[in-house]
Amino acid sequence: MSTTPTDRLRALLEPLAAEAGLDLEEVKVTQAGNRRQVQVDVDADGGVDLDTIAEFSRAVGQALDESDLMGSAAYLLEVGSPGAERPLTEPRHWRRATGRLAAVKLADGKEITARILESDEDGALVEVQPVKGAGRPKERRLEFAEVAKARVQVEFNRKDDALLDEAADFTEDTDVEEEEA
Repeated sequence: MSTTPTDRLRALLEPLAAEAGLDLEEVKVTQAGNRRQVQVDVDADGGVDLDTIAEFSRAVGQALDESDLMGSAAYLLEVGSPGAERPLTEPRHWRRATGRLAAVKLADGKEITARILESDEDGALVEVQPVKGAGRPKERRLEFAEVAKARVQVEFNRKDDALLDEAADFTEDTDVEEEEA
């Protein structure tokens, strides 16, 4: 059975990721001039920090140098996380995106924007946002079989209740200090 170089690379890196408590999300090899570029994305519940990325990157570099997968040609290794607008392709992606807004294209061709409230192995409970702000959000159970494509959306103007409460506390404290001065 023949496997692609990316499949062999994934097979080498999966155990390293598992040992580090990470999920290997994506492995991509591209040609960049006269050398190859190896891009590896990892994630974990609670996200990954830079120290974890750096440690995993060293382990990947050592494993690649000790194997013959990259041959003798030079390569550039980049290890990172999937990013803010990650695609939602696995149940764990949906779980990790709880509370986030997602653009969802359904298998029937319809598109919705929904906030992920909770998820399990088969689907997610979402709050479908009204089109153009008309109406109220509605909860809906979305089975993963209904989803053709989904991606987390970045929100620049989300009004998080906890942050608003903290801002109100900060303003009240500031007013007291100014009165005392």
